[in-house]
Amino acid sequence: MIDAMDLDRAPFRDELFRAELFHAELDARPWASYTHAYGSAEDVPGCLRALAGDDDAAAEEAQSELYGSILHQGSVYEASAHAVPFLARIAAAGIRTADVLLLIGGIAEGGTDPGPGPDPGAGPAGSGTVRESDEAACRRAVVAQLPLLLSSVEHEDRAVRQAAAWAAGWTGTAGAALAVPALRDRAAVETDSLVRAELLTSLVELDPEGSASAAAGAVGPDSPPELRIAAVMACADIGLPWTRDHHEAVLDLLPLDRLAADRYDHSRNEPLHDICLTLLDRDTEADREAVFALLDAVLRDADPEARTEAVWVVTTACELSRSAPARLAPALISAAAEDGPDDETGARSALGRLGPSGAPAADLLATRAAGDGDTADRALEALVAIDPVRAASLLARDLERRPRALLAASGGLADSLPVVPYDPELLAAVRRRLATMEPGGTTPFRLTALLASWGPDASEAVPELLAALPAHPRVLPKALVAVCPPERRAEVADALRARTGTGPAGERIEAARALHELTGDHGPLLPLLAERLGGSAGGGGGSADPIREAAEAAAAVGPAAASLVPALRAALNGPGAERTNPQMDDDIAIAVALHRITGDVADAVPVLAGVLGDRDGLWRRWTLVRAAAAAGSLGPAARQLVPVLKALLADPWQTPSAALALRAVAPDDLDAGQVAGLLLDAAEAGTAPSEAVDALVAFGTDALSDEHRSRLAELGERDRRVVRSGLDGTVETADERLRARVRAAVRSR
Repeated sequence: MIDAMDLDRAPFRDELFRAELFHAELDARPWASYTHAYGSAEDVPGCLRALAGDDDAAAEEAQSELYGSILHQGSVYEASAHAVPFLARIAAAGIRTADVLLLIGGIAEGGTDPGPGPDPGAGPAGSGTVRESDEAACRRAVVAQLPLLLSSVEHEDRAVRQAAAWAAGWTGTAGAALAVPALRDRAAVETDSLVRAELLTSLVELDPEGSASAAAGAVGPDSPPELRIAAVMACADIGLPWTRDHHEAVLDLLPLDRLAADRYDHSRNEPLHDICLTLLDRDTEADREAVFALLDAVLRDADPEARTEAVWVVTTACELSRSAPARLAPALISAAAEDGPDDETGARSALGRLGPSGAPAADLLATRAAGDGDTADRALEALVAIDPVRAASLLARDLERRPRALLAASGGLADSLPVVPYDPELLAAVRRRLATMEPGGTTPFRLTALLASWGPDASEAVPELLAALPAHPRVLPKALVAVCPPERRAEVADALRARTGTGPAGERIEAARALHELTGDHGPLLPLLAERLGGSAGGGGGSADPIREAAEAAAAVGPAAASLVPALRAALNGPGAERTNPQMDDDIAIAVALHRITGDVADAVPVLAGVLGDRDGLWRRWTLVRAAAAAGSLGPAARQLVPVLKALLADPWQTPSAALALRAVAPDDLDAGQVAGLLLDAAEAGTAPSEAVDALVAFGTDALSDEHRSRLAELGERDRRVVRSGLDGTVETADERLRARVRAAVRSR
């Protein structure tokens, strides 16, 4: 640890960084036994030597490597804490001081406040002492260097003072007693606006209540812009009421991003976005209105750069608040009308986030969509979300040059249901595109998604689908089945049957599955599935999950697939095996298939018990959901699975699937009130909201207690969205669908 008295001694820096001593102490540490993001930390001493060396290129490379290993994407490790004292010595010696202080501050930011427990090195095996977490050890290590950080806020170099102020702000409660007085003393004499902003931000981080008056006092027009916007953000962070002074300060300082461009708090470098997000998180009517009034004003600002900042915030506001689209629609439409043909601020593209509230912009979007290039495509993409009926005819006119609009119309990257209804003009355009497209590419997926959603209404496309089938044998069979009218069933069946005998195994299986779905003929399918399950189905065109695909196809055939039972059993990975998630998914599908084919749960129950009991692996959520659904499909015969299913009930990510499975397996063992409460917890927390509401409806809302009915109604009426995650542009739609289901459930009672 660097002692504060040492820092006051003139020869301190030279003594501190005697190269021979530095290297000797580096070599004395067992770095190979420490770990970082990539395993052994044996490379860390070499990086520290290079960072302290005279070769600038090598030092820069070493710094980059340290950010990747001991501070990987903000995460810290055992080696991070052990590196801090050496980094401090480098900084104290005046070697790349600002850069090294930022690395030290980043390690503190990635850490957590240590408790009153052991030092970082405590707790060797068998000592009886619990070793503290890497995060706590890192924070503790940086707090030990606070004398250095605090002395550096007096440095003559502005960049060093700013870096030191930022880093000190991340020392948490353990460092606050020492850091707060020193930072306040420096803030009283500091003249550089960026350093003042960093000092204020750190003081608010360390002592929000004690720094509230300083933050409020810096909001006025007498403060320099960088400090003023930092003060506004600080007031929001502390929780002070939003006032007219805050509102006017933001408008006076537009655009805001430039004021944070040189700040070291890179997590807060978009001030307008951060302010609005902080206020929306308070979830009060007054704070929402403050956000909407602010965005309304910025969207109408004359500066396009300011409007660009506001457009980005609007997309976030619409994801968080159900009232945001209607409240912000007039200003966003106005901003879109102000933009030139190239959609400079992105306002026109963002109109799609308004959903039905953007209806007044339909004419504007239709006019822009009639143009050329990407901006026209983006305008039509937005129109799909606002008025899909009108968008369909416009998409039909220029289908080949509207890839973004086609993607949105066919369900988007989230692979949700297409949103454009049947339109004869669009059907004609799809047929023309099918007739001219080349093999490969993603277009067939989009076109067939539309056709499949239209069903028999799209039966006129059968000739084009049949003609394109040889070029796209994996994609088109399902669409053919979906659109096929009764009078063409024989023709389509013959084409699919022909495809079952040619091409790679995956393509043949797809054709055989479609043939079975269309006609019930499983003759060509069973030998293909036997090949795949036996591992001899080589060739290209296969599925990413060949065993799972084969098992699902066998399950669809049912008892007639009895000949596949030995192959299905042989394909199991086996209970107790070290299985990956895909292997578990294979086993789940096989268990379901064996049950549907044999009617016996003897094979399925042990397999599902093994999967449901293994919750320690990474990214298990959807595998466990599938396993619970499979357990439910077994019915009361799977009563042996009740303990593992009940264990899943307490996990909000798994509550809905576990509850539905238990309802099917052992309904008498369920406490209806407890399950309803857990399902509502999962919905309110946003972990599995749609699944939780579906489960509540399946259980029946009539039996809900008054408290539970009130909570369910609140899910439909509150402003904060219940669905909180999803691909860009999908949250609002998913939440509105959920809201409609909740309201319908409440009304139905």
